[in-house]
Amino acid sequence: MEMDRPELADFLRRSRERLRPQEVGLPAGPRRRTPGLRREEVSQLAGMSADYYMRLEQARSPQPSAQLLGALARALRLTLDERDHLYLLAGHRPPAGPFAGEYVRPSLLYLLDRLHETPAQIIGDLGDLLAQNALAEALFGCVCTVEGADRNIVWRWFTDPFVRSAYPEDEHEHYGRLHVAGLRAAVARRGNDAAASALVERLHGASDEFTRLWERHEVAVHRTSRMKVLHPEVGAIEFDTEALLTPAEDQRVFVFTPPPGSGSIEALELLRVIGPETAHRSHV
Repeated sequence: MEMDRPELADFLRRSRERLRPQEVGLPAGPRRRTPGLRREEVSQLAGMSADYYMRLEQARSPQPSAQLLGALARALRLTLDERDHLYLLAGHRPPAGPFAGEYVRPSLLYLLDRLHETPAQIIGDLGDLLAQNALAEALFGCVCTVEGADRNIVWRWFTDPFVRSAYPEDEHEHYGRLHVAGLRAAVARRGNDAAASALVERLHGASDEFTRLWERHEVAVHRTSRMKVLHPEVGAIEFDTEALLTPAEDQRVFVFTPPPGSGSIEALELLRVIGPETAHRSHV
Protein backbone atom coordinates (compact mmCIF):
# COMPACT_ATOMS: atom_id res chain seq x y z
CA MET A 1 0.00 0.00 0.00
CA GLU A 2 1.57 3.28 -1.13
CA MET A 3 1.46 6.60 0.65
CA ASP A 4 -0.51 9.35 -1.15
CA ARG A 5 1.41 12.43 -0.01
CA PRO A 6 -0.67 15.13 -1.76
CA GLU A 7 -3.99 13.73 -0.52
CA LEU A 8 -2.60 13.18 2.98
CA ALA A 9 -1.30 16.75 3.10
CA ASP A 10 -4.66 18.14 1.98
CA PHE A 11 -6.62 16.00 4.44
CA LEU A 12 -4.42 17.04 7.38
CA ARG A 13 -4.64 20.71 6.48
CA ARG A 14 -8.40 20.70 6.08
CA SER A 15 -8.90 18.66 9.27
CA ARG A 16 -6.73 21.15 11.16
CA GLU A 17 -8.64 24.12 9.75
CA ARG A 18 -12.02 22.62 10.75
CA LEU A 19 -11.03 22.18 14.39
CA ARG A 20 -11.59 25.12 16.70
CA PRO A 21 -9.00 25.77 19.45
CA GLN A 22 -11.58 25.59 22.24
CA GLU A 23 -12.52 22.06 21.11
CA VAL A 24 -9.07 20.84 22.18
CA GLY A 25 -8.74 23.00 25.29
CA LEU A 26 -6.71 25.85 23.72
CA PRO A 27 -7.54 29.56 23.97
CA ALA A 28 -8.88 31.09 20.78
CA GLY A 29 -6.65 34.15 21.13
CA PRO A 30 -7.20 37.55 19.50
CA ARG A 31 -4.76 37.24 16.57
CA ARG A 32 -5.70 34.13 14.64
CA ARG A 33 -5.45 35.03 10.97
CA THR A 34 -6.40 31.53 9.75
CA PRO A 35 -9.29 29.29 10.79
CA GLY A 36 -8.77 26.31 13.02
CA LEU A 37 -5.57 25.24 14.74
CA ARG A 38 -2.05 26.29 13.91
CA ARG A 39 0.44 23.69 12.72
CA GLU A 40 2.54 23.98 15.84
CA GLU A 41 -0.56 23.41 17.97
CA VAL A 42 -1.35 20.17 16.15
CA SER A 43 2.24 19.00 16.51
CA GLN A 44 2.18 19.79 20.22
CA LEU A 45 -1.09 17.90 20.73
CA ALA A 46 0.26 14.93 18.79
CA GLY A 47 3.64 14.91 20.58
CA MET A 48 5.69 15.34 17.41
CA SER A 49 8.07 17.96 16.05
CA ALA A 50 6.57 21.00 14.37
CA ASP A 51 9.03 20.60 11.49
CA TYR A 52 7.90 17.05 10.75
CA TYR A 53 4.23 18.02 10.84
CA MET A 54 4.94 20.94 8.50
CA ARG A 55 6.57 18.54 6.05
CA LEU A 56 3.51 16.28 6.24
CA GLU A 57 1.28 19.17 5.20
CA GLN A 58 3.73 20.12 2.46
CA ALA A 59 3.66 16.57 1.01
CA ARG A 60 7.40 16.06 1.41
CA SER A 61 7.69 13.90 4.51
CA PRO A 62 8.73 10.25 4.85
CA GLN A 63 5.97 7.77 5.66
CA PRO A 64 4.68 8.32 9.21
CA SER A 65 4.43 5.36 11.56
CA ALA A 66 1.13 3.85 12.64
CA GLN A 67 1.81 5.12 16.17
CA LEU A 68 2.25 8.67 14.89
CA LEU A 69 -0.94 8.43 12.84
CA GLY A 70 -2.85 7.36 15.93
CA ALA A 71 -1.54 10.41 17.77
CA LEU A 72 -2.55 12.68 14.88
CA ALA A 73 -6.03 11.16 14.76
CA ARG A 74 -6.50 11.89 18.46
CA ALA A 75 -5.05 15.40 18.17
CA LEU A 76 -7.35 16.27 15.27
CA ARG A 77 -10.38 14.64 16.94
CA LEU A 78 -11.04 12.45 13.89
CA THR A 79 -14.01 10.11 13.71
CA LEU A 80 -13.38 6.40 13.12
CA ASP A 81 -14.06 6.81 9.41
CA GLU A 82 -11.73 9.81 9.21
CA ARG A 83 -9.06 7.95 11.18
CA ASP A 84 -9.23 5.00 8.78
CA HIS A 85 -8.96 7.42 5.84
CA LEU A 86 -5.87 8.95 7.42
CA TYR A 87 -4.21 5.54 7.74
CA LEU A 88 -5.01 4.61 4.14
CA LEU A 89 -3.65 7.87 2.75
CA ALA A 90 -0.45 7.28 4.72
CA GLY A 91 -0.08 3.78 3.26
CA HIS A 92 -1.13 1.82 6.36
CA ARG A 93 -3.92 -0.63 7.01
CA PRO A 94 -6.38 0.96 9.45
CA PRO A 95 -6.39 -0.52 12.95
CA ALA A 96 -9.16 -2.93 13.83
CA GLY A 97 -12.26 -1.27 15.18
CA PRO A 98 -13.99 -2.19 18.43
CA PHE A 99 -14.98 -5.86 18.38
CA ALA A 100 -18.62 -6.69 18.92
CA GLY A 101 -17.81 -9.94 20.72
CA GLU A 102 -20.93 -12.05 21.21
CA TYR A 103 -23.32 -9.17 20.56
CA VAL A 104 -25.12 -9.44 17.23
CA ARG A 105 -26.82 -6.29 15.98
CA PRO A 106 -30.63 -6.56 15.67
CA SER A 107 -30.41 -5.64 11.98
CA LEU A 108 -28.26 -8.72 11.31
CA LEU A 109 -30.65 -10.95 13.24
CA TYR A 110 -33.54 -9.50 11.24
CA LEU A 111 -31.66 -10.27 8.01
CA LEU A 112 -31.09 -13.84 9.21
CA ASP A 113 -34.79 -14.32 9.92
CA ARG A 114 -35.76 -13.05 6.45
CA LEU A 115 -33.63 -15.65 4.68
CA HIS A 116 -36.26 -18.38 4.54
CA GLU A 117 -35.02 -20.13 1.39
CA THR A 118 -31.38 -20.69 2.28
CA PRO A 119 -29.31 -21.65 5.34
CA ALA A 120 -27.47 -18.73 6.94
CA GLN A 121 -25.26 -18.28 9.99
CA ILE A 122 -23.50 -15.45 11.82
CA ILE A 123 -20.02 -16.46 12.94
CA GLY A 124 -17.49 -14.43 14.93
CA ASP A 125 -13.98 -13.93 13.57
CA LEU A 126 -12.55 -16.47 16.06
CA GLY A 127 -15.06 -19.10 14.96
CA ASP A 128 -17.89 -18.71 17.49
CA LEU A 129 -21.30 -19.57 16.04
CA LEU A 130 -23.39 -16.62 17.23
CA ALA A 131 -26.71 -17.18 15.44
CA GLN A 132 -28.30 -19.22 12.66
CA ASN A 133 -31.67 -19.44 11.00
CA ALA A 134 -33.96 -22.48 11.14
CA LEU A 135 -32.71 -23.95 7.86
CA ALA A 136 -29.07 -23.70 8.96
CA GLU A 137 -30.00 -25.44 12.20
CA ALA A 138 -31.65 -28.19 10.17
CA LEU A 139 -28.47 -28.50 8.11
CA PHE A 140 -25.80 -28.15 10.81
CA GLY A 141 -27.71 -28.46 14.07
CA CYS A 142 -26.70 -32.04 14.60
CA VAL A 143 -23.01 -31.09 14.82
CA CYS A 144 -22.82 -27.42 15.74
CA THR A 145 -25.13 -25.25 17.83
CA VAL A 146 -25.11 -21.78 19.33
CA GLU A 147 -25.56 -23.17 22.82
CA GLY A 148 -22.86 -23.62 25.46
CA ALA A 149 -19.09 -23.50 25.42
CA ASP A 150 -18.72 -25.83 22.44
CA ARG A 151 -20.08 -23.45 19.82
CA ASN A 152 -16.62 -22.51 18.56
CA ILE A 153 -16.37 -24.17 15.16
CA VAL A 154 -12.56 -24.26 15.06
CA TRP A 155 -12.36 -25.88 18.49
CA ARG A 156 -15.02 -28.45 17.61
CA TRP A 157 -13.33 -29.30 14.32
CA PHE A 158 -10.04 -30.22 15.96
CA THR A 159 -11.37 -31.85 19.13
CA ASP A 160 -14.65 -33.60 18.23
CA PRO A 161 -14.47 -36.34 15.57
CA PHE A 162 -18.27 -36.37 15.37
CA VAL A 163 -18.22 -32.93 13.74
CA ARG A 164 -16.09 -34.22 10.87
CA SER A 165 -18.56 -36.96 10.12
CA ALA A 166 -20.73 -34.33 8.44
CA TYR A 167 -18.07 -33.74 5.75
CA PRO A 168 -16.39 -36.05 3.20
CA GLU A 169 -13.27 -37.64 4.67
CA ASP A 170 -11.08 -36.70 1.71
CA GLU A 171 -11.86 -33.01 2.36
CA HIS A 172 -10.97 -32.96 6.06
CA GLU A 173 -7.43 -31.69 5.47
CA HIS A 174 -8.77 -28.89 3.27
CA TYR A 175 -11.31 -27.73 5.86
CA GLY A 176 -8.74 -27.94 8.64
CA ARG A 177 -6.41 -25.66 6.71
CA LEU A 178 -9.26 -23.23 6.04
CA HIS A 179 -10.11 -23.05 9.74
CA VAL A 180 -6.50 -22.46 10.77
CA ALA A 181 -5.79 -19.90 8.04
CA GLY A 182 -8.91 -17.92 8.98
CA LEU A 183 -8.07 -18.04 12.67
CA ARG A 184 -4.53 -16.83 12.05
CA ALA A 185 -5.85 -13.86 10.05
CA ALA A 186 -8.23 -12.99 12.90
CA VAL A 187 -5.49 -13.28 15.52
CA ALA A 188 -3.28 -10.85 13.61
CA ARG A 189 -6.13 -8.41 13.00
CA ARG A 190 -6.94 -8.42 16.74
CA GLY A 191 -3.32 -7.80 17.68
CA ASN A 192 -3.15 -11.20 19.41
CA ASP A 193 -5.53 -10.06 22.15
CA ALA A 194 -6.43 -12.14 25.21
CA ALA A 195 -9.38 -13.97 23.63
CA ALA A 196 -7.42 -14.92 20.51
CA SER A 197 -4.32 -15.96 22.46
CA ALA A 198 -6.36 -18.12 24.83
CA LEU A 199 -8.09 -19.97 21.98
CA VAL A 200 -4.84 -20.63 20.11
CA GLU A 201 -3.12 -21.86 23.27
CA ARG A 202 -6.07 -24.11 24.05
CA LEU A 203 -6.00 -25.58 20.55
CA HIS A 204 -2.25 -26.19 20.70
CA GLY A 205 -2.75 -28.15 23.89
CA ALA A 206 -5.60 -30.23 22.49
CA SER A 207 -4.63 -31.03 18.90
CA ASP A 208 -1.34 -32.00 17.29
CA GLU A 209 -3.04 -31.59 13.92
CA PHE A 210 -3.86 -27.96 14.73
CA THR A 211 -0.24 -27.33 15.74
CA ARG A 212 1.01 -28.87 12.50
CA LEU A 213 -1.29 -26.71 10.39
CA TRP A 214 -0.60 -23.59 12.47
CA GLU A 215 3.12 -23.95 11.75
CA ARG A 216 2.40 -23.66 8.00
CA HIS A 217 1.57 -19.96 8.63
CA GLU A 218 -1.19 -19.91 6.03
CA VAL A 219 -3.50 -16.89 6.12
CA ALA A 220 -6.87 -16.63 4.38
CA VAL A 221 -10.12 -14.91 5.26
CA HIS A 222 -13.06 -17.15 4.32
CA ARG A 223 -15.10 -15.22 1.75
CA THR A 224 -16.40 -17.74 -0.76
CA SER A 225 -16.06 -21.49 -1.34
CA ARG A 226 -17.90 -24.65 -2.31
CA MET A 227 -18.59 -27.28 0.32
CA LYS A 228 -20.40 -30.59 0.69
CA VAL A 229 -22.38 -31.55 3.78
CA LEU A 230 -23.35 -35.17 4.54
CA HIS A 231 -26.74 -34.86 6.19
CA PRO A 232 -28.04 -37.96 8.04
CA GLU A 233 -31.54 -37.67 6.55
CA VAL A 234 -31.17 -36.24 3.04
CA GLY A 235 -27.63 -37.34 2.14
CA ALA A 236 -24.93 -35.22 0.50
CA ILE A 237 -25.81 -31.58 -0.19
CA GLU A 238 -23.46 -29.28 -2.07
CA PHE A 239 -23.38 -25.55 -1.38
CA ASP A 240 -21.73 -22.39 -2.59
CA THR A 241 -20.91 -20.26 0.45
CA GLU A 242 -20.68 -16.49 0.51
CA ALA A 243 -19.42 -14.51 3.51
CA LEU A 244 -20.66 -10.96 4.14
CA LEU A 245 -18.30 -9.11 6.48
CA THR A 246 -19.35 -6.54 9.08
CA PRO A 247 -17.45 -3.21 8.91
CA ALA A 248 -15.15 -4.22 11.77
CA GLU A 249 -14.61 -7.63 10.12
CA ASP A 250 -15.25 -9.33 13.46
CA GLN A 251 -18.47 -11.05 12.38
CA ARG A 252 -19.52 -12.72 9.13
CA VAL A 253 -22.91 -13.63 7.72
CA PHE A 254 -22.48 -16.94 5.88
CA VAL A 255 -25.10 -17.75 3.25
CA PHE A 256 -25.26 -21.28 1.80
CA THR A 257 -26.87 -21.65 -1.64
CA PRO A 258 -27.13 -24.81 -3.77
CA PRO A 259 -25.44 -24.57 -7.20
CA PRO A 260 -28.00 -23.81 -9.95
CA GLY A 261 -29.39 -26.91 -11.62
CA SER A 262 -27.93 -29.29 -9.02
CA GLY A 263 -29.69 -32.03 -7.10
CA SER A 264 -28.90 -30.10 -3.95
CA ILE A 265 -31.89 -27.84 -4.65
CA GLU A 266 -34.31 -30.74 -4.13
CA ALA A 267 -32.32 -31.92 -1.10
CA LEU A 268 -32.62 -28.46 0.43
CA GLU A 269 -36.39 -28.48 -0.15
CA LEU A 270 -36.61 -31.81 1.67
CA LEU A 271 -34.47 -30.44 4.48
CA ARG A 272 -36.88 -27.53 4.86
CA VAL A 273 -39.74 -30.01 5.36
CA ILE A 274 -37.79 -32.15 7.83
CA GLY A 275 -36.77 -29.21 9.99
CA PRO A 276 -34.11 -28.99 12.71
CA GLU A 277 -35.79 -31.33 15.19
CA THR A 278 -35.19 -34.41 13.02
CA ALA A 279 -31.56 -33.44 12.53
CA HIS A 280 -31.02 -33.34 16.29
CA ARG A 281 -32.78 -36.68 16.84
CA SER A 282 -30.66 -38.38 14.20
CA HIS A 283 -27.55 -38.05 16.36
CA VAL A 284 -28.89 -38.61 19.82
